[in-house]
Amino acid sequence: MRAKKHAPDRLTLDRSVLVVVDVQERFRDLIHGMDQVMAGSSRLIKFFQQLNMPIIVTEHYSRGLGVTVTELRNLFKPLKPIEKIHFSCAGDQGFLKALSNTGRDQIILCGIESHVCIYQTAADLIREGKQVAVAVDAVSSCTSANRQIGLTRMSELGVQSMGVQMLMFEMLHKAGTRDFKTVSGLLKES
Repeated sequence: MRAKKHAPDRLTLDRSVLVVVDVQERFRDLIHGMDQVMAGSSRLIKFFQQLNMPIIVTEHYSRGLGVTVTELRNLFKPLKPIEKIHFSCAGDQGFLKALSNTGRDQIILCGIESHVCIYQTAADLIREGKQVAVAVDAVSSCTSANRQIGLTRMSELGVQSMGVQMLMFEMLHKAGTRDFKTVSGLLKES
């Protein structure tokens, strides 16, 4: 007899933090579907900002890979990314401190690359007992195959795979609230 799988907690506004991983200039022409990654990440950033929820942005070795892309950088005043050299964000003490300071245990991941930094971060956070969701329409890799490999492996580990709009609606839980009205324009975007 199979053990019944426990559904993860509903993502909530008071427990969620957005982590934008390494959406940097050097990757602009190397990532499969980079425009979709930037659009989905931008939409999530705006959602979290409008609801005053925490956002952590990382940059992997920015001296060599450049800073966060201008389109996302301009959404922050100012942007204070966490510089890292580990592939997993959780390998960096600055990231772990920033995450701890949020007091949040539901981590939403977007950015690049699905099969490297996103996957390793998700795996490490799952091991630490965090609930992790990945915005599938706001992550990618250098190839569509690598993107899919990363998403598949994360799913096997218990990471929730959700679209940007799905994430937003789950956190809002119901219509008609002040929060719902605040972000209603973002909910209508495709």
